[in-house]
Amino acid sequence: AFFETQLQSLLVWHQVDTVILTGGSTSGCIRATAVESLSRGYRTIVPEECVADKHESYHFANLTDLSLKYADVLDVQEVFDWLDGRS
Repeated sequence: AFFETQLQSLLVWHQVDTVILTGGSTSGCIRATAVESLSRGYRTIVPEECVADKHESYHFANLTDLSLKYADVLDVQEVFDWLDGRS
């Protein structure tokens, strides 16, 4: 999401401090974006029910690794509760 896009500029412009990632390919796009997000100083959240992968074993292995190194992997309800608390 960061590579050759204006995403970083938009996040800075809007004073964003947290990135929430959803989508396909936990082992690909989600992982790469989580690493980039963390390296750019953002808190990174991955709602567990909002990401997927072609193979279940890759999906869960990457969720585990993401939670240990790069992101807060949370239940989607925890994310909703956190968002509600920010407003």
